Parts: sequence; C-alpha cells; structure tokens
Amino acid sequence: MSKPIQSMALTVPRSGSIESYMQSAYGIPMLTAQRENELATRLYSENDLQAAQELIMSHLRFVIHVAKGYAGYGLPQADLIQEGNVGLMKAVKRFNPEVGVRLVSFAVHWIKAEIHEFVLRNWRIVKVATTKAQRKLFFNLRKNKKRLGWFSNDEINNVAETLGVTPKDVLEMESRMSNQDQAFELSSDDVDNSAGGGYSPALYLEDHQSDLAVQVEDEDHSAHANKRLSNALVILDERSQDIIRTRWLTEDKTTLQDLANKYHISAERVRQLEKNALNKLKGSMAA
Repeated sequence: MSKPIQSMALTVPRSGSIESYMQSAYGIPMLTAQRENELATRLYSENDLQAAQELIMSHLRFVIHVAKGYAGYGLPQADLIQEGNVGLMKAVKRFNPEVGVRLVSFAVHWIKAEIHEFVLRNWRIVKVATTKAQRKLFFNLRKNKKRLGWFSNDEINNVAETLGVTPKDVLEMESRMSNQDQAFELSSDDVDNSAGGGYSPALYLEDHQSDLAVQVEDEDHSAHANKRLSNALVILDERSQDIIRTRWLTEDKTTLQDLANKYHISAERVRQLEKNALNKLKGSMAA
C-alpha cells in the first residue's frame, strides 16, 4: 500500500506559488473525530485509498504548521513542507484507529522525524557566498577561470583585480567551490555503474535490525531532540545561553536591540555572539 499512498503526495511548489499552496491547504475542511475514525477504519480494514487521500489532504495544514517551526534553519519552506508531507503519508499508512487516539497526535512524530532528517542532511555550518563580495566571486569565478584545476598565482591576481577583491578572497572562494557534498545515498544508476558495487554514507549507517516505525512510535522524537539541544547548550556561557533561548527557543522572540540594552553592548555585538553560539551548538549536536 506504500506506493499508492505516496503517489497521492501534493507536490509543494518551490517558487512564489508556495502561498497559493498554503492557501489551498488551509481551505480543505478539517475532519470531525467521527469522520476521521470512519475513514481510518476503512483504510485500516479495507485498504481504501480514497479514505487515505481524504485523511492526508485534511491534515496538510498541520504539516505546514509544524514546518514553520523549522524556519530558523534557513532551508526552503517548500522543502520542509514536502518532507513533512512524506512523514504524514507514512503516519496515515500505519495509523490504527482502534488505539483510540486522533491521527494528528500520532502523525506529529512522523512529520517531525522526516523534517529532522532533512535538516540534518542539509544544514551547513559553512555556506558558500555569505557576503556580498563572496556572492560576486561565486557568480563570476567560473567565467574568469580559463582551465580546470587550481588557479596559478597570476590567475589569482588577475581575478582579484578584475572583481575588485583580494587574492585571499579568491583563494577562499575557490576552496569552497571545490568542496562538493557527497550524496547521502547512491541512486540505482550509480550503484550499477560503480566498479566496486557502490558505497555511500548511508551504507555505514544502515541497521537491518532496526525498525523505524517501532522507534518513532515508542519514543517522543521532540523530547529526544530537546534533550540533545539542552545538553549542547551547557557548553555555552550564561550570556550566550540567554541569547539563544530568547532569540530562538521562545514563542516571543527577543530583538537584537533588546538584548543589546540588557547587556549594555551594541546590537552588532549581540549578533556576533549569537552567530558564535549557533556555530558551537551545530558542532556539538553534529558530533
């Protein structure tokens, strides 16, 4: 039943029409408890895919709500929602109405699990082109490069002079552009064409004895993630902890200026402290 249900996924647009998608999702009526139980029973007992589709569509608004909570990672909202939709479909597939809980209570763990995996795969500590000068380099470097491989000293100086940056900036951007991410999983074509049978990081993490369904159902994924974050926060000093908590971990976000007034420093200094603290947290949680 997995493939038929997954084929029902409502593709999330990656352009400005994301607003139209969200408007459409919020326009789908929510289900009463009685109607939800009826549909879930039909799916569970009769493998009714029409019932599955109605269950999925009526909960798209909840996926959007959860995905908004991950906006601080700098990842495209459309991608976060799409990953959450995958989690929703997995939850609908495994939902047993006889347990006596609402689908949304069961699905939240699956939705968050898929989004968490996406964030971990895509959150980069060092980003290419983070300043105006670096963006200029990024978009012009290939055009000014006359051959493959590293620049010679003369080429470095010529590019730096042409773009109005320093030779150090050119070397740094060339190094960043030369570092490519390795695919987490190999495609079937990659495996077939690989002389050694193919390998990827996913193979080192694979555990055939584990059952993701059992793991997610038996533990609160949110509690686990919060515990990891709490443990990581310990490495920060009290001021940095306060900045992270008030800027990222509370409902009412504190502004940079409010924190600047509190600690009698400039708003720019608060921003620097926040950036350093986030980098430390990323390194700690990744480890």
